[in-house]
Order: sequence, then C-alpha cells, then structure tokens
Amino acid sequence: MNTNRQAAPRVGSARKIALAAGVIYLLTFVSIPSIALYAQVKSANYITGAGPDTAAIIGGILEIIVALAGIGTAVVLFPVLKKQNETLALGLVAARVLEASTIFLGVAFLFSIVTLRQEGAGADALVSSHTLATLYDRIFLLGQSFMPGVDDLLLGYLLYKSRLVPRALSLIGIVGGPLLFAGYLAVLFGLVGQHASLAGLSALLVALFEFSLGVYLTIKGFKPTPLTAELDRNELK
Repeated sequence: MNTNRQAAPRVGSARKIALAAGVIYLLTFVSIPSIALYAQVKSANYITGAGPDTAAIIGGILEIIVALAGIGTAVVLFPVLKKQNETLALGLVAARVLEASTIFLGVAFLFSIVTLRQEGAGADALVSSHTLATLYDRIFLLGQSFMPGVDDLLLGYLLYKSRLVPRALSLIGIVGGPLLFAGYLAVLFGLVGQHASLAGLSALLVALFEFSLGVYLTIKGFKPTPLTAELDRNELK
C-alpha cells in the first residue's frame, strides 16, 4: 500500500452550490435564438401559410428551459442567501417563480398559434393569431423586461451585503435593475418601441450581470466569507 498517496481535496458545500448556480445561470441564456425562431410564428399570415412549425416549437422549448433554470438559480442559492437575509432570499425565489410563470404563459400563447395552424383554422383565425402574438409581446414585457429587474436588484443587494462575489459585480445588478425598470416604463408609456434599440440598452447591465455572475460562480465560486465557512462546517457535522 502506498502510504504517501494524498487524499483528494474535499469540495465543500459552498463550492458545490456556487458551481451549480453558475452553470444554471449560464443555462438561462439558451433562449437567445428564440428571437429569430419566433419571427415566423409572429408574422401576420403565419396560420394561413404552409411549412414546418419546428422553429416555433424549438423556441418554446428553449424558453421553458430558461423558465425552469431561472427558478433553479434562486432555489440553489437560497441556502446561502438566507443566511444573509432570509426574507429577501425567499423574495428572490418568489420573484423567479413569478417570472417563470409569465414565460410559460407566453409560450402557451405562441403554441396556441401553432395549434390553430395545424388544425387548419385558416383566414378566419387571423384575428385570433394576431391577438395571441400581441399577448405574447405584452407578457414578455412584464415577465422578461420587468421581473428580471426585481430579481437582480434583490440578488445584487444580497451578494453585495454578503460579499460572496466581488462587490463591483454585485453593483452591476443593483444598478442594472432600476435601469431595466426605466426601460420597461418607457415602453409601457409609449416613449420608445418595445423592440427599439433604447429598450434593448436598458437591459444590457442585467444581461451582463447574470452572464458574468454565471461565469464567475462556475470558475471561481464564492469568495471565502463567514457564510461559506458555516456551510462547509455544517456539511462535516
């Protein structure tokens, strides 16, 4: 027996949580292609045309993955964040669940258009299909243009106070949330178009925060703090 063999270093609970959260956060970006995939199903005469519905279905599946991943990020981080502020950590879980609910509803709207087409509803259902496409845009505005601001404001504050990640990274979420709210209100009051460049810019910091957080947690994990030390101690009990 080789008595000089060294045991493999133990991976603590804090690192496992950080890695899981980081990977899931990166997974929330898989729906980016849905913008292009939905172009056809949201077009004016989609249900009267011919061809496959594959693009719309794939786009919907990607959004469902994002909805589930969004809930996953809050649930996975909850054991750590609750040690900083359990009320706000629970609020983050609730906000993510609400955001996911709006995503599911939006997908249901677009899948309803696909169903109308597959059942041969034809020109008589054009108004219905246009209504469903409009409802998708409205629910997207609420669920994916407003709720992420709530999510990142809560998460950014909790991370800033706990020092689990560099404070500069936390501040991106804290600043990005209100900017996204401003963009949401500007679209809501008709000051800018929903798909205008200015509306997209208002979401830039939120996207940067979540992507950077995903990369940081995956590669580096949490910074050593009393919270992470407590998690690792509890694992040994």
